[in-house]
Amino acid sequence: MTAVSEVAHLDDIDLFQRLHAARRASAQDLLRDPVTLARGLDPTYVMRPHLRLIGNALADVGDGTCDRLLILTPPQVGKSTTVAEWFPFWWLAKFNSDSVAVTSYSDDLALRRGKTIRSHVDEYGADYDLHMRAGSGAMHDWEVTEGGGVRSVSVGKGLTGYSVNLLIVDDPHKDRADAESDASRKALHNWYSSTALKRLQPDRNAVVAIMTRWHPDDFAGRRLAEEGRIEDGGRWRVIHLPAIADPKFGPDPLGRAPGAPLTHPKIPTRNRRALLAWWDDMKRTSIVRDWHALAQGDPQPAEGALVSEELLRSIRDTSTTVEPQKKAVAIDPSGGGRDVAGVVGGFLGDDDRVWITDDVSAAMSSSDWSMAACRLAHRTEAAVIFVEWNYGRDMCELAIRTSWETLQREGEIPPDVLMPQIAPVHAKQGKLLRAEPVAQQMVQDRVRLRGVFTDLEREWATWMPTDPESPGRIDASTILVYGLIPEANKGAIVHAPLPQAPTPGVQRQSPRSASPYDRRVGR
Repeated sequence: MTAVSEVAHLDDIDLFQRLHAARRASAQDLLRDPVTLARGLDPTYVMRPHLRLIGNALADVGDGTCDRLLILTPPQVGKSTTVAEWFPFWWLAKFNSDSVAVTSYSDDLALRRGKTIRSHVDEYGADYDLHMRAGSGAMHDWEVTEGGGVRSVSVGKGLTGYSVNLLIVDDPHKDRADAESDASRKALHNWYSSTALKRLQPDRNAVVAIMTRWHPDDFAGRRLAEEGRIEDGGRWRVIHLPAIADPKFGPDPLGRAPGAPLTHPKIPTRNRRALLAWWDDMKRTSIVRDWHALAQGDPQPAEGALVSEELLRSIRDTSTTVEPQKKAVAIDPSGGGRDVAGVVGGFLGDDDRVWITDDVSAAMSSSDWSMAACRLAHRTEAAVIFVEWNYGRDMCELAIRTSWETLQREGEIPPDVLMPQIAPVHAKQGKLLRAEPVAQQMVQDRVRLRGVFTDLEREWATWMPTDPESPGRIDASTILVYGLIPEANKGAIVHAPLPQAPTPGVQRQSPRSASPYDRRVGR
């Protein structure tokens, strides 16, 4: 080799070394968090604000800031791809000798996660000193040369004898039937307590669970009941991302205003209209309990509720022709901006039924709920606005009159339109809602819903008479019924028989054929 060629050869080696060092430095930069890693390596990975939030939380787990992380989101928003596939690869890139367990409700789903993680090691691992161990061919259980590896199994089995530094629980419940099975839940809780936790190692360990909610005592519900949230002195850090931001859950992790939609990997972040349309479609095509459990992360028990979902579905009616005799709006004022103010509209038909036609309830201040009630009253041509007797009548009337005058002054309501009468209704005994007689009116087919009212129906289908507080929508609809058919409130008893779903094939009694005695006692 000549002196010139030898110099050129050394220059090539130096260039290769510098390029390799630059590549490794760039690869190390991607290890800031799993989302940064995914974006840097996979051009198809789409980052959204909620995924950035999740990525930062996962980085905290890797740094040891927290060792228990629970992520609750609606389905299909990229959480499993981020947490159950990119996060394990990121963890192994940082801790080559650690063992990771990825569990899910089925072996097939867990195995799919394990295959994806392994493909990341095959494609990108060299930059992080990750190399598959020779002979490590099992897709559900493989190792890298540095000693770490991944085991992918369904919850309830497959971890005995396996050391775990990072345990990922990805959607531990298959569906509602599985989550509502006492035996299935007991088996899951026992597995987690007696097997999974016992495999964690003392040098470094963490548990990350990602799921949609199904049941109050599902995996997430039991963990929070037994160990609690960090902010309450417990152990679990919780990222709760409902499809639609709701102040009842406390400050939104993304800083969203009430009613704002959750971002989605396949919808541009700034396209609020498309996001709202997506979640609205999910809401309209879901049963009440599924929407609030899966989309909002707020499962409620169905046992012991005042009315059943079957009953509520049976009283939905958008086809019957009926002539309104008296239109009204009912208000259950909120005690503050965080409470939901119930604002419901409807009418008494010529068939002697109360028809609920509108629900504009929301978390509102007094100025907001009074404006909403006035707008609804004007739009529906309501003759009366009913308000709860026990609430500050003078303040409520003043708020409504002020809002009506404001809307007229701003031109939203013509100046020649008279404000509806404001009438008090006694719907509570002290603070106890007298909702049972109204539920009986539903059973007797004296109340119908002019459409699907997901939030109102959810409150009726989950609220129990023993609950210390009653939701705003139930309050408002109760006030509406008592206002339009006052006899429903006469002699109301606190513990009326709980209504059940109507028996298939049995015709309910028409309100016109019911005797006055039946009407009075709610039979």
